[in-house]
Amino acid sequence: MSMTRRQFLFTGAAIGTTWLGGSLAGCAGMSPRVTTMAPGITRIDLGAVAVTMLSDGAFSRPLDAGFVRNAPLAEVQAALAAAGLPADRVEVPFTPLVVDVGGQRVLFDAGNGEFGAATAGRLLDNMGKAGIDTTSITAVVFSHFHGDHINGLRNKAGNIVFPKARIFVPRPEWDWWMDDARQAAAPEAMKGAFAATRRVFLPLASSVQKFEPGAEILPGVHSLPAFGHTPGHTAFMIEGGSQRLLYWADTTNVAPLFVRNPDWAVMFDMDPEAARVTRRKLADWAIRDGLLLAGYHLPGAAIGTLARRGNGYEFAPLA
Repeated sequence: MSMTRRQFLFTGAAIGTTWLGGSLAGCAGMSPRVTTMAPGITRIDLGAVAVTMLSDGAFSRPLDAGFVRNAPLAEVQAALAAAGLPADRVEVPFTPLVVDVGGQRVLFDAGNGEFGAATAGRLLDNMGKAGIDTTSITAVVFSHFHGDHINGLRNKAGNIVFPKARIFVPRPEWDWWMDDARQAAAPEAMKGAFAATRRVFLPLASSVQKFEPGAEILPGVHSLPAFGHTPGHTAFMIEGGSQRLLYWADTTNVAPLFVRNPDWAVMFDMDPEAARVTRRKLADWAIRDGLLLAGYHLPGAAIGTLARRGNGYEFAPLA
């Protein structure tokens, strides 16, 4: 990642601090009504805003020394054991969310679709169980372009799964992954990620709406630069209900590791230092302003509250 991009991260964070502490403050403190509709489906009533958390399944992988780049394997194993989890494996859940806000029905990230692990790709099934028809989605908003977030937009037959939705993507993310020279120079391990981005988005290139992180992209939906996990990784603030909701996407991965130890770097973070700075800034905002927090890889219903815990944080899911 270039110095210009890193400077943009800090500039965006400063702008976000001003915005979060300003005109939108004062909505925290009211308890939302939470309904578990079925396993993997949780609805949160925020009055004028409704949120439905929808599991897309999970992926389990053996734990090795490379999963956390900057901590000894023994410390990582101890952190998992302290959380009551197996110390030899990590499970990564996937949880997109549908938000009814400002007269729109917005899906944030589209899941694995037909392209992930056998234990993933549950989003459409859970949407059906929740009574959410794919044709009712008016916007799909992407936080970044990793495959577990974008592959669900288009099925193996090439059809768009949400046919009436406008597609919103962060411009820095688009520019990075759609750069032909960068794709040609990418290591073999990244070729699949570039190919997936092109498979999903190139047929829509003329209609995709690209936004600069920091902009309001829909009424009640504000984007926040959250770079580090990927060059254009973006978080979102949803406001207008009884409590504001921060969707921080992949700001953290496995919560007992990276929420409790925010300075640890997961192998998927493309700029670990920028990701670390983002993680702490967003966590501190959420605690300071009493925000609800949703995350693509958070546990339980993947929505809840955050508190300080030692040198890190503790996530408490609502369900």
